[in-house]
Amino acid sequence: MFLNHATFALSRNPVPKTETIRARIEPELKSQAEALFSQLGLSATQAIRLFYKQATLQRGLPFAVRLPNAETREALRQAREQEDLTEYESLEDLKAAHH
Repeated sequence: MFLNHATFALSRNPVPKTETIRARIEPELKSQAEALFSQLGLSATQAIRLFYKQATLQRGLPFAVRLPNAETREALRQAREQEDLTEYESLEDLKAAHH
């Protein structure tokens, strides 16, 4: 991660959080977004701060933060549980099995 002088200075001497952001938003969108933030382990305030920080660092709209789809979640679960894994003796054996 790229850290510039200003970012480093902020981490050593935190600026008090005294500003407030107010926005009107559709109730359903707010509910859906906050449920997603919760799944990601973030509060709405933390998500907004993350967005602002990344927009500032990237000098534009930041990256997309998404939950993995069902297929990816299943693959991650199988990997964590070492389920349905195939071992190969060498890289050449792996390549040969997939050609």
